[in-house]
Amino acid sequence: MALTERTVIDKYEIVGEFNMIQCRHATIIERDGVEISRSFHRDVIAPGDDVTGKAQEVQDLVGVMHTDAIKAAYAAHTADQSEPQEEASLS
Repeated sequence: MALTERTVIDKYEIVGEFNMIQCRHATIIERDGVEISRSFHRDVIAPGDDVTGKAQEVQDLVGVMHTDAIKAAYAAHTADQSEPQEEASLS
């Protein structure tokens, strides 16, 4: 009775205004070649994230979806989000 475990990326989704790339990873456990368990987790890649070491198909998808315009828009959006908001005076 041999148990094996493998992880594959089984789904890609492009989400939202900034083309966030969601990669669903399936961890598959098999006994003698028959699947007995499958679980999932997701990895989200934002424009500008380092994808060195990721699977080639992920790098290719990033190259297509994360254009210079998308990266610039996302950088501006995150900069706006990190600036402290001035509170209105209550006079």
